[in-house]
Amino acid sequence: MSKRAVILAGGAGTRLRPYTVTLPKPLVPLGNRPILEIVIGQLKEHGFTHITIAVNHAVDIIKAFFNDGSKWGVTIDYTMETKPLSTMGPLTLAKDLPENFLVMNGDVLTDLDFSRFHENHVASNAIFTIASYRRSELIDYGLLHKGKDNRLIRFEEKPHYDFLVSMGVYMMNRDVLKYIPKDTFFGFDHLMHRLIEKNNPATVYEYNGFWLDIGRPADYEAASELVNDPDFKLI
Repeated sequence: MSKRAVILAGGAGTRLRPYTVTLPKPLVPLGNRPILEIVIGQLKEHGFTHITIAVNHAVDIIKAFFNDGSKWGVTIDYTMETKPLSTMGPLTLAKDLPENFLVMNGDVLTDLDFSRFHENHVASNAIFTIASYRRSELIDYGLLHKGKDNRLIRFEEKPHYDFLVSMGVYMMNRDVLKYIPKDTFFGFDHLMHRLIEKNNPATVYEYNGFWLDIGRPADYEAASELVNDPDFKLI
């Protein structure tokens, strides 16, 4: 069964400078391929044959590289913002979205099984499913907790915190679009708060495989080392 995906590729890549000074972030190379080409190849392997790329700058460069997607055996079309719409706002520009579709950031490197993620979402009848990843962070300081009189009431020496974070990969039911205002700056955070307020919250899908958000130079450098390792395979 053919499936639909929307790739959010409109970020300016400011956190990834200097790598994004001359290239838009989706075209920054990992090994011998741009990040976005790797993502499109993965989606194709999982049966996503219609891909919409949401852009708001450098659109001509991205279009010139990916064109209509026939080189990769998929259909690619584009949405173009006339003003910043954040992460969820661009979905209102996509045409003919199916009942359920995948949305993801264009700078995510993961071995998530997108097909299984799609199937799990459909079976759950959720309006919105968030792929999540468990992180453990060491706070490299002693944490002080004080009372109203400024006296110490609790002390933690270099605590570890475990928490779930969004992977930047989502499955959505088309009904979610009624919660996203048109022509308005509307982010993932805005949508999550709105769904909770409307008593129709998202479902969290925890994933324990490989995931890397290539948003900062250190993350990009780590990803570059991985893709150059002959034993590392995503598709």
